[in-house]
Amino acid sequence: MRIGYTLMTEQSGPRELVRHAPLAERSGFDFAVMSDHYFPWLEEQAHSPYAWSVLGAVAQATEQVELMTFVTCPIMRYHPAVVAQKAATIGLLSGDRFTLGLGAGENLNEHVIGQGWPPVNVRHEMLSEAVDIIRALFDGGHVDYTGRHYRVDSAKLWDLPDRRVPIGVAVSGDQSVQRFAPVADAMISTEPVAQLCRGWDAAGGTQRKIGQLPVSYGRDVDAAVRRAHEQFRWFAGGWKVNADLPGPAGFAAATQYVRQEDVASSIPCGPDVQPIVDAVRGFEEAGFTDLALVQIGGDPTQDEFFEFAEAELLPALRKATT
Repeated sequence: MRIGYTLMTEQSGPRELVRHAPLAERSGFDFAVMSDHYFPWLEEQAHSPYAWSVLGAVAQATEQVELMTFVTCPIMRYHPAVVAQKAATIGLLSGDRFTLGLGAGENLNEHVIGQGWPPVNVRHEMLSEAVDIIRALFDGGHVDYTGRHYRVDSAKLWDLPDRRVPIGVAVSGDQSVQRFAPVADAMISTEPVAQLCRGWDAAGGTQRKIGQLPVSYGRDVDAAVRRAHEQFRWFAGGWKVNADLPGPAGFAAATQYVRQEDVASSIPCGPDVQPIVDAVRGFEEAGFTDLALVQIGGDPTQDEFFEFAEAELLPALRKATT
């Protein structure tokens, strides 16, 4: 299993993220993913820089580590033709190290353009059209497209990387698996659900399946639990809820009864390697090939996590996974 690091834009500013990326590379992480948000989940996280500007800087600050969006929503805030241009540019700047992760998005980020929030079946229709447009532009040449949700008039990417940018798509159930497995280069999900992996394989999807796991490393267990509760209790709602809430105030209200012990029961907290290894094994047993870790909290917890990862965590994970 390949282990990655999450450059989480909701909890760190742009300069900090650019500093973290080469530290993750030197620590031994195989890849780095970046969230693409307009809002943080909770006000306590307090950040949300523009991911694509940060990615351009990260591409220059790193040398070998693979980069990826986790994930970009190409259905409202960004037009898919513009997403294709951005992805091709990062592919070039990174020297063919970029994978474009796509998803149907959250109201949290897309409401800012004032066009309302469609139901999930419409969002999947829009994402399907967006993927078709992006794939066509990655093929080269001029693209014209007329769909139910989008039109493209004679678009062309004039700067394409040597390696076609791979596309990963976030899925949450059978409907999205069946729709996107035939057209994506990787599956993305945040929960270790074996049914998703089996369905992806059965629908003709590629082998690569990428997950994400939050952890709250720290020498003081109680402090690590408090930090996880303060900044990551939104995670308890599940994606069906998280996709529809409109802002940090909504997430604060929805999670007001989530207790510290509830968070600690689902997120490894503290200085020990074994709980993280056990959680990673859950993803591997479900069928995931790649897993991006999220260290909860900004500086200085990130620096402490890199030291821990290099000295203890990554060696233990490589020994424990195949």
